[in-house]
Amino acid sequence: MKRTLLAATLAMTFANAANAAGEAKNIIFFLGDGMGPSTITASRIFKYGEDGSLNMDKLERTARIKTYSNDAQTTDSAPSMAAYMTGVKMNNEVISMSADTVATNPGKDANGNLGINNCAATGNGTSVPTILELAKAKGKAVGSITTTELTHATPAATFSHICNRNAQYAIAAQAVPGGAGYNSALLDGVDVLMGGGRNHFLPYDATTSVGKLGRADGRNLLNEFAAKGYTVAATKADMLAAPTNKKFIGLYSSKSHLEYELDRTATPPVGEGANQPSLAEMTTKAMDILSQNSNGYFLMVEGGRIDHALHGTNAKRALTDTIAFDDAVKAALDKAKLTDPTLANTLIVVTADHDHTLAFNGYGKRGNPILDINRGYRDGKPSLDADGNTYTTLVFGNGPNRPNLRTNLDSATVLADNYLQETGVRLASETHGGGDVKLFATGAGAKSFKGTLDNTKVFTLLKSAYGF
Repeated sequence: MKRTLLAATLAMTFANAANAAGEAKNIIFFLGDGMGPSTITASRIFKYGEDGSLNMDKLERTARIKTYSNDAQTTDSAPSMAAYMTGVKMNNEVISMSADTVATNPGKDANGNLGINNCAATGNGTSVPTILELAKAKGKAVGSITTTELTHATPAATFSHICNRNAQYAIAAQAVPGGAGYNSALLDGVDVLMGGGRNHFLPYDATTSVGKLGRADGRNLLNEFAAKGYTVAATKADMLAAPTNKKFIGLYSSKSHLEYELDRTATPPVGEGANQPSLAEMTTKAMDILSQNSNGYFLMVEGGRIDHALHGTNAKRALTDTIAFDDAVKAALDKAKLTDPTLANTLIVVTADHDHTLAFNGYGKRGNPILDINRGYRDGKPSLDADGNTYTTLVFGNGPNRPNLRTNLDSATVLADNYLQETGVRLASETHGGGDVKLFATGAGAKSFKGTLDNTKVFTLLKSAYGF
């Protein structure tokens, strides 16, 4: 009896020790917006070939994730990201609110911008805590960075609660410590914020506002951030020079998202791209700042423009942004291992919020460029459709580029930066897909990520990894 009791006690002790060892001090959550399985495979082939591996492919734990929202088979980014962050299924367009919240469009302000928040209707849902807020409450540092506007659906789901994703001026106000509309669950504020869309943070000025954008309430939220001790940055140089012992906000685009990676790195760079950091550079800078907190941190990193290129049926930009996102995963892994070689204290999760309608065509030969016309594996000759015309390996289920009469395609045309893949159903813009997405994980608590999971379950596993 005594031996049995001793054995049980030792087993419990070892189990408790194992659980403690598995709790993550730090979590980095990577979200490739719209990065469905076909996009991952095509990007792998595009960069490394059929037998190569993306950095995310090398993470030892994998799962399939169901992404449907509370009211739709095919989700939009707001409720799918919010499900990861809160564990709650909500309606399309709703951000980090209860399931009964009705998506209510914002109204136009005096300048024609969506500056009027119509979410205050009595009984229209309640806020639900995000993993970022829970981490903040435990004394951890927190950050949210993206290649989209900072007020876009994915980053907003980490620090904001609102009935409609399009109320971006109100979302911006929720992030400013102590200001009108502030989300008090953020306590003294999100420690690191990066993205684009400065117009949502600056006052409207008829003489200088870019594209007549800006806040109708006259507030300069960036000045308000600075007054609360934040370093405010507008360029890559600003970011690199910023101290690591202060809170930080970097907005690298005046009126919209950051440039596509293909355009940011072009010669010469397009638009504001010359002064914008890569997602990998943003990630490592955020880690430098957040790691100053001895309690650990939570960091969300979004490769948001993958989704935008897919909506535009521009596979080349989608794949290039996916590679940039994957490079950020590697940068985070390398940096984390400098101080945590076995990732005993760090959990890294990589996933997507939803799929798209990108698909593979035909029986292309191995080594054929993934963006090229399809060439048969038997003879290497161009594959032909039933009418005798060539076609590309990558196509979309729907979108704007559906020809009434197909004609031959050539390599020079389809490999060009601005080529738009053909689609099956003609729509003004390609839609999301409703299929499962992939999840990759490594480090502390990663063993729990396996099988087929609902996106809400990921929230539970993140909390468990922290020991919350």
